[in-house]
Amino acid sequence: PPRRVAHRDLKPENLLLRTERDDSDIKIADFGFAKRCPTVKCLTTQCGTPGYVAPEILEGVQYGTKADMWSLGVIAYILLGGYPPFIEQNQRDLFRKIRKGQYEFHPEYWGRVSKEAKDLIASMLTVDPDRRISAEQALRNSWITAGDEALAGKDLGKNLEALLKFNTKRKFKAAVKAVIASNKMTSLGENFKQNIQASY
Repeated sequence: PPRRVAHRDLKPENLLLRTERDDSDIKIADFGFAKRCPTVKCLTTQCGTPGYVAPEILEGVQYGTKADMWSLGVIAYILLGGYPPFIEQNQRDLFRKIRKGQYEFHPEYWGRVSKEAKDLIASMLTVDPDRRISAEQALRNSWITAGDEALAGKDLGKNLEALLKFNTKRKFKAAVKAVIASNKMTSLGENFKQNIQASY
């Protein structure tokens, strides 16, 4: 029987390969936001990572495990297209795009990606969770069940370049955040020392 657990923070950083082999299994990490959801819609907490969060979470309505299917749609879009489906300079505009489900398959990156793959992503990135594909349905999808031969011969070089650029930007942002956090910790430590000295 299905376990009915909503992860609520699925993103590439939380997907780990068990081995370095090409056919390695994937493990999901970071269950900090995970919650059991025995009914279709039993969760209300607004949580997740901005670019991957489902519209219903942003709307503040009850939601269920299909919120994870939205996040998987974003991940699949990034892996096949090389860039995120929702990109905006500020969070308000990003969330507006997510709520409306405003994304597109740009021909220069998606021209060589099969219609079946794009249809699967579109079924995951369906704004209405009642119409969004479930995990069980996704596992039966023709693109998922097709053999490796169906994927062979597809030249996704341009997409890989875009993915490398996206990953580089992400790593750079993470490094900048680490430096900012380090500086904050240093200044907090100095303030703490000053406060201790002032108390004598």
